[in-house]
Amino acid sequence: MIAVISDVHGNFPALRAVLSEADRLGCTRVISLGDVTGYYAEPEKCIDLLTQRGAVQLLGNHDGYLTEGTGCPRSRLVSSLLEHQARVVRPDQVELLAGLSSQYEEGDACFVHGGWEDPRDQYLYRVSADKLSGAWRYYFSGHTHVQVLASLGDKTYCNPGSVGQPRDGDPRAAFALFDGSRIVLQRVAYDIDETVAAMRRAGYDEPRLWENLYIGAQIGGRIDKVEIIEREHTK
Repeated sequence: MIAVISDVHGNFPALRAVLSEADRLGCTRVISLGDVTGYYAEPEKCIDLLTQRGAVQLLGNHDGYLTEGTGCPRSRLVSSLLEHQARVVRPDQVELLAGLSSQYEEGDACFVHGGWEDPRDQYLYRVSADKLSGAWRYYFSGHTHVQVLASLGDKTYCNPGSVGQPRDGDPRAAFALFDGSRIVLQRVAYDIDETVAAMRRAGYDEPRLWENLYIGAQIGGRIDKVEIIEREHTK
């Protein structure tokens, strides 16, 4: 049994809770769809824990910003938080992340961080069979932080949701179980106060950076949704 996770974003208490629950459910492997870094205060602990577990790790957009030394083109806030990430993530961890791909294939399944047009940075807020390019049966992606499971013809799409910053209105950490032929969505509560305490210890004192965790939203409070459609209409 595989635990498929995504978007940990430096939230160590959430990752620890997810992996503990995955162990309890009988998972023997972990596939992480990327963005182990970004937003929260303990990315180095998250990288170490996933490495110790022998997880398959993909490169997310936040991980790319870190390894390439660039800011986020969409958000000055994310760019400012990356300064903390760069201070605490060790050089050997940066090297590890820099060597990762944003796509992984195994049997009838394909795993990406973003989407199949841009494995690192495509947001799939509308999902149809047309967006699932390729000959696989099972398609997994992260990036939107919204947990989804849908059958589209002979293809199955899953976003396991976010471990570290859920944005679908449920504050519990999200992940999925995959046994090669069946996918089950999972949620587990974690100690959000512990995550906030780590942020405060790191020098962050703006409540807006963590208030969203208590309601399962983006920073700022927006709750996101993903639309599943049978087929995109074309003219």
